[in-house]
Amino acid sequence: MTRRRTDLDIVAYNRERWNRQVALGNPWTRPVDAATIAAAREGRFSVLLTEQITVPRDWFPADLRGCRLLCLACGGGQQGPTFAAAGAAVTVFDLSPAQLQQDRLVATREGLELRTVEGDMRDLSAFADGSFDLVFHPVSNLFCPEVRPVWREVARVLRPGGELLAGFRNPDYYIWERSASGGFELRYRLPFDPRREDPAAMQAMFGDDSPWEFSHSLTDLIGGQLAAGLRLVDLYEDTQPDPPGDYLPAYLATRAAKPV
Repeated sequence: MTRRRTDLDIVAYNRERWNRQVALGNPWTRPVDAATIAAAREGRFSVLLTEQITVPRDWFPADLRGCRLLCLACGGGQQGPTFAAAGAAVTVFDLSPAQLQQDRLVATREGLELRTVEGDMRDLSAFADGSFDLVFHPVSNLFCPEVRPVWREVARVLRPGGELLAGFRNPDYYIWERSASGGFELRYRLPFDPRREDPAAMQAMFGDDSPWEFSHSLTDLIGGQLAAGLRLVDLYEDTQPDPPGDYLPAYLATRAAKPV
């Protein structure tokens, strides 16, 4: 019988693993360079919600100056400082203090103003209703077991007319497991929850240093935004360069708005 890990504090577990990823130099924890900040100061910036495709420029206001922008579960010294250099009033909210330190590092280095707040993306009680004009949420809700609370909190902290830009993993990605022959075979039922799987298999999949991931259905990922009162405006799919993500869209990105 598979031993379930229902006693695991996933917030504490993944916080520590992301701290480790900073120490290991994970690409998503590396601060942007001075050239990126200089370009953003001139209004030229490109950022990622998913792995490869740059977010369309028309998904953002024509001028970010004064835009109250929440980088949600978005630490690492990348998007937050870039938006701040472009003139936005940026708050970076993340589970990992080491990730938030990367944002403060760039802010200090480049003379930028931004605010950092540590917490669980499912609980944005640190912010009042209608606090933000834009929420930027790259692929990160796969690190928490439930996603609908995230959308409800985002809808609450957005002002009427504000927008959510979100990236997330295609849930079908989690069906597959690499086989002994090097290919892929059907292995997991959805939704994928590592706490209910064989501990030895999860150890092989994630190791000691990586955070655990959870799949979420499209009903929860997209339908959950609609149920929270947001209106879907646009979306696109993205891939990743390694299997199985080179056989199917590994990611989706959505643009949604809070009705006025």
